[in-house]
Amino acid sequence: MTHDFDLFVIGGGSGGVAAARRAGSHGAKVALCEDRGLGGTCVLRGCVPKKLLVYASQVRAELEDAVGFGWSVADATVDWRGLVAKKNGELERLAGVYERLLVEAGVEIVRGRGRLVGPHAVQVGERTFTAARVLVATGGRPWLPGIPGVELAMTSDEALELAPVPGHVTVIGAGYIALEFAGIWRGAGAAVTLLVRGDGILRGFDDDIRTALATELVARGVEIRDCEPIEAIEVIGADGPRLRVRLADGGSIATEAVLMATGRVPNTEGIGLVEVGVALDDEGAIEVDEWSKTSVPSIFAIGDCTARPALTPMAIADGRAFAETEFADNPTPVLHEHVPTAVFSQPPVGTVGLTETEARALGPVRIFRTRFRPMKYAFAGRDSWTMMKLVVDATTDRVLGVHIVGPDAPEIVQGFAVAVRMGATKQDFDRTLAIHPTAAEELVTMWKPTSE
Repeated sequence: MTHDFDLFVIGGGSGGVAAARRAGSHGAKVALCEDRGLGGTCVLRGCVPKKLLVYASQVRAELEDAVGFGWSVADATVDWRGLVAKKNGELERLAGVYERLLVEAGVEIVRGRGRLVGPHAVQVGERTFTAARVLVATGGRPWLPGIPGVELAMTSDEALELAPVPGHVTVIGAGYIALEFAGIWRGAGAAVTLLVRGDGILRGFDDDIRTALATELVARGVEIRDCEPIEAIEVIGADGPRLRVRLADGGSIATEAVLMATGRVPNTEGIGLVEVGVALDDEGAIEVDEWSKTSVPSIFAIGDCTARPALTPMAIADGRAFAETEFADNPTPVLHEHVPTAVFSQPPVGTVGLTETEARALGPVRIFRTRFRPMKYAFAGRDSWTMMKLVVDATTDRVLGVHIVGPDAPEIVQGFAVAVRMGATKQDFDRTLAIHPTAAEELVTMWKPTSE
């Protein structure tokens, strides 16, 4: 049977673009549809704009530290509205780069929302396209609980556009997004209340990371409150605190803005998956095998619409591996373990490998842990601390996990992730000379276990 394309990609985020470009480079005839800007969540509504706002919000603390190094810093203010406008200009530039890269790879860009109407057919508007293979890369979207007044709250999409910075923001959630925006707005001068469930922040991360980061957030002025179920969000005024978050225990919080950072769900509704027989799990994620193939042999899926780690580099790796496997006769599996990740909170988190709890469930371990004030902060007079931790297999001496809370944690962990992936031992770490003076040297100079 002859098809219009060898590959049709639904979704123009990082994973879909990576797959389309790689398939095109191998000579495949490829089309990609997208009903929003090219670049997807990461480039337009996530990683990139969020990191730009993180950079901006850190300047306040850097100015304070500058005084400790002898600088005389005049009163500084921030034009947050101007910053958001400049950020949006950068995102438009990046979307243009994505379009150029697709065009250069010979990919046909179809504007509009794609819907599967058969195992080899995708409808976009009034047009229907056929392809030998279809790749679903539709990403995820914010999830909102069904409470009265939830429409008064922002999701992370709207939070990126918020300007000027309110006097007080209430953030509901305890994951990446909640903590990152809490840091952004606190750094920009807002009072921030973070409502978390009783099991604390960053569920699933190493417990020492969770404790250290919570301590640092409080030290920087973020109010963390255990959250009873939220009953409603209400309008109480036009000026000042205009909203009230009403809690089940009878308490309430008056605030100027509310961010509902209560999680994300796969973007799989309304695109024909169930109708053509693609299996979804209980959370709505597309079920795939190790080669990204769904229950329908001609349909594949990658990225946040699956149950794999919701990380941009993971989607890109899976997209390229799919293209290599299907269009270059080069079967390329992707390992979905020991995946390094970062939380761009303030201070940031970097982590790779197993948590202490996960490692102990597999056998005996040795734990190496240190806590110290970075040289820069100690000299400037800032009471902020770094925590570093190694989780080591007591039998094989292999380093199973590296966990850091502190300045440059993501940059440091990226390099050590290579060592963890290669199976480096604690002895390998010990035999590596330290670069002094750095914070990272602590990871190769810890010699006495703090617990076993």
